[in-house]
Amino acid sequence: MYAKDNTKDLFKLADSIAEDFVSNNLSNYQGLRNYDYGPNKRDNVSCLSPFITHRLLLEQDLVKRALDSYSFSKVEKFIQEIYWRTYWKGWLELRPSVWEDFISERAEGYDDAAYKQAIEGNTGIDCFDFWIKELKEENYLHNHTRMWFASIWIFTLGLPWQLGAKFFMKYLLDGDAASNTLSWRWVAGIQTKGKHYIARSSNISKFTAGRFHPVGLNTLAESLNEEKEYLKESLNLSFNEIKRNNTLVMFENDLWFEGRESLYSSYENIYLILLNNDERKIELDANVLAFKKKALDDVQKHFKNSSLVSPDRLFQHNSFDVVYPSVGENLDFLKDIQNQNNTSFNFLTREEDIFCWEFSNKGFFNFKKNIPHILKKFSE
Repeated sequence: MYAKDNTKDLFKLADSIAEDFVSNNLSNYQGLRNYDYGPNKRDNVSCLSPFITHRLLLEQDLVKRALDSYSFSKVEKFIQEIYWRTYWKGWLELRPSVWEDFISERAEGYDDAAYKQAIEGNTGIDCFDFWIKELKEENYLHNHTRMWFASIWIFTLGLPWQLGAKFFMKYLLDGDAASNTLSWRWVAGIQTKGKHYIARSSNISKFTAGRFHPVGLNTLAESLNEEKEYLKESLNLSFNEIKRNNTLVMFENDLWFEGRESLYSSYENIYLILLNNDERKIELDANVLAFKKKALDDVQKHFKNSSLVSPDRLFQHNSFDVVYPSVGENLDFLKDIQNQNNTSFNFLTREEDIFCWEFSNKGFFNFKKNIPHILKKFSE
């Protein structure tokens, strides 16, 4: 997809793809978005998720582009899909122990041979084996396909959802701690208790335009059970863009700097940080790491005071400012530094995030009904 092209500035590439999609294909999105026509025909979806995940494109900016060209009713479904990521992120911010348990739990009681067949694409299920190859080669899967994939993984192959979620995180360019983890939990039936997702051959055949006709899928499976209850915690963050230190730290998952150029330029140093696999709990594919590094390289071109540095460099500081990285591996790394060095952080946050996350305390229906309120807030 984009992982193999290291020639274009990713900010410019994101802008170009967004402009093309809004101008030429957004009008047909609502009716065609659920179809997966294969990796060579993606114009029915935006393919912008890798850029949004790394904030090479800001959600609010993309929403504004859509509304500048169409009425809200025409692009409502597209706007909802953009905000699903915002919702998931806010939900996890309010329940960080869900991530902590996912990242630390060891999956047990599964067939290792079946797992190896699955990740090598040797299950004999035509669509699933194709998607394994596509995921590894393209570092992307259509959103509808991800649901089918997860359902087959959990209910037909009988594999732990945690292993599937980590497999996705390894290969997806848009792998995101919140969206990925919580989507797998939703398919399994533990995110919304008792509401799981079953992949059916007829549905797959229809929405892949007849490319696949899988047989042997388990359509009678019940939801997984989870004994632990995750209660909502307080959001211990507020909107903040006040500089308190001379060093700013930026990870690869929030790189949008429009509106902050003056602030970022005022720092003596901007440390651009990319955790390598020996510093992560989930190993990432080489293409995914290359995409992240390219994104950081493109930020460096915009700020003369920035440099890509080893994560170990942070242990040399007692305090620094940080563009808040949200719950996930980057925040975990900061917590490790804090525990070892008693380092203090000044988190720079985004007003849009803090405002939207307050609506993530319940299900998406509650968030969705507040989207007009969100749009009004940030159109003023």
